[in-house]
Amino acid sequence: MTSTPQPPLGAPTPAPAPAPAPAPVSAAERPAHRDGNVLRWLTAYTASMIGDAVYFVALAWAATRTGSPGQAGLVLALGAAPRAVLMLAGGVIADRFGPRRVVIASDTARCLVMLAVAALLTVTDPGLWLLAPAALAFGALDALFLPAVGALPPRLTTPGQLARVQGMRGVAARIGLVTAGPLGGLAVSVGGSAAAFGTAGALFALSLALLAAVRIRPLHTDADADADADTGSGTDTGTGTDTGTGTDTGPGASAVARAETEQPLHTQLADGLRYIARHPVLRPLVLVLAITELGFSGPANIGIALLAQERGWGATGLGWIIGGFGIGAGAASALLAVRGRIPRPGVVQSITLITGAAALAAIAYAPSMPLAVAAAGCTGLSVGLAGAVSAALQQTVTAPTHLGRVTSVCTLATLGVAPLCYPAVGAAVGTWGTGPVFLAGAALSALGAALSLCAPALRAARLPH
Repeated sequence: MTSTPQPPLGAPTPAPAPAPAPAPVSAAERPAHRDGNVLRWLTAYTASMIGDAVYFVALAWAATRTGSPGQAGLVLALGAAPRAVLMLAGGVIADRFGPRRVVIASDTARCLVMLAVAALLTVTDPGLWLLAPAALAFGALDALFLPAVGALPPRLTTPGQLARVQGMRGVAARIGLVTAGPLGGLAVSVGGSAAAFGTAGALFALSLALLAAVRIRPLHTDADADADADTGSGTDTGTGTDTGTGTDTGPGASAVARAETEQPLHTQLADGLRYIARHPVLRPLVLVLAITELGFSGPANIGIALLAQERGWGATGLGWIIGGFGIGAGAASALLAVRGRIPRPGVVQSITLITGAAALAAIAYAPSMPLAVAAAGCTGLSVGLAGAVSAALQQTVTAPTHLGRVTSVCTLATLGVAPLCYPAVGAAVGTWGTGPVFLAGAALSALGAALSLCAPALRAARLPH
């Protein structure tokens, strides 16, 4: 940077130069739902979500045709294991090389794996020799993709739009869940497992093309890793940007990021965990996420099926209750996408979690199926709003150098750890029935909400506007 020339001693002081014209407000504060860059990322994310679900349909169908139910379950478990084991490493890699680069690389690899499996299935029958390695590879690639894609939103829009982006992301996820099942089933019915794997590969290719066109904000904390996304050679458009964490995102932070890339992966991982443990907002936020997910996950995923069987509601009742969850969560995402800002996210999170816990307990004690569906809708609305607000808050307060690692820890707390409670939930229902198990899950979730209220920094946290 060139120093400013000084006037000679005794010379009159020159008039100050006119201040540069401020950037247009419309460009800086463009709403996320009108930002083409955000919409490209959102479409890519939706295509990837649908591809994920179609892949699961294809894998489950091929696995059940290959061998016994136990072997089919083993194949499906092989896909989940590396995702849980490698999730934290995926966050380190996202911070080390830049989330955009990792997202594109992992999406490319997922596309190639799907197309390779589809090609092999056109000339041979599915077998464990093919499905097991494919499941392992896809699970490992998911461990790279999920933290990186979760770390992208702060690089796509201004901090004031992050809550709206999370709402839009939630709506996209619901669209993906609704459309993926029929699409996967149609592909299997038309062309068998090969067509389903090929459809998943095509969706990942579409996601990849859109992601390649996404421009990210040139945060200099990962400019060296994502140099291809820099919009101006040597132009510091992020110097001194205040992210609300007191972290410099200019050249000083870039030097820190470059120094981190020279550290071993395990050192960077330990640094990320220490960062969360010392952060006044992230520490209670991650703890609340883990506790409430343990409370909701078992009853919502295993308990509902056992409740429908116990009450004689059958598969129809199960479908309606799950649909109630989905409608409620979709409504929460749409509400946040439209409103765009939650003034007191920590307080809103606590209130919605307490409301969701009460609604979860009400499902098990509802005297009729319609009332159980209504309670499920209230649960989905409350939990969906709490989750979206938590994600926006997490991305707002996290330093750019640690976004990938923090995202991986939050993802592991919600997607990786909670399924471990499913066997215990099933055994508890068999021993005590659904009512006490739902009450225990609701109490655990309410405990998480209480911890949120007892954390002063989390309770006082704000989202930018």
